[in-house]
Amino acid sequence: MSLPHAILTALLEKPSSGLELTRRFDRSIGYFWSSTHQQIYRELGKLEQAGQIRALPSAQPARGQKKEYEVLPAGRAALSAWVALQEDPKQIRDPLLLRMRAAAVVGAPGLDAELRRHLELHRKKLAEYLAIEERDFPPERNAEEDRLRHLVLRGGIDLENFWIGWLTRALDGIPATGSGPSAG
Repeated sequence: MSLPHAILTALLEKPSSGLELTRRFDRSIGYFWSSTHQQIYRELGKLEQAGQIRALPSAQPARGQKKEYEVLPAGRAALSAWVALQEDPKQIRDPLLLRMRAAAVVGAPGLDAELRRHLELHRKKLAEYLAIEERDFPPERNAEEDRLRHLVLRGGIDLENFWIGWLTRALDGIPATGSGPSAG
């Protein structure tokens, strides 16, 4: 249900073509709400049919020309209503956590290597987020909408710090072989 809302948000920030939207998702919204290009284009069609967005008139009609979309009042109203909804936190569904639970039962040679790989991935993502923060949120940039966007980024930074700390503790708590209990 949230992909249409992510698209409405992005279009309210800046009217865009489908291609521009997919690129913007890859650079920003996609960090916390990923979507394929096909899903974005499919949702654009649904939002247009629902009267929530429209393609802007083109200065020069041409075959195969990209459409640029803008949000209509009905789309803004739908997004505002969605923002006001109450929603419970989502349950964590992380295959690594499930694999660790299974390793407690069947053992897992090499689990430590996988934990180290995840630790490195989270360190890289943290570095990426910190670079975005430095580039996009200097202290003088503190308008209300910037503060809210920065809070979303800070949430990502805090999550990466959590995973780095947790994985470090996990690696300290398992044997270097990661073998766990033996079958028998």
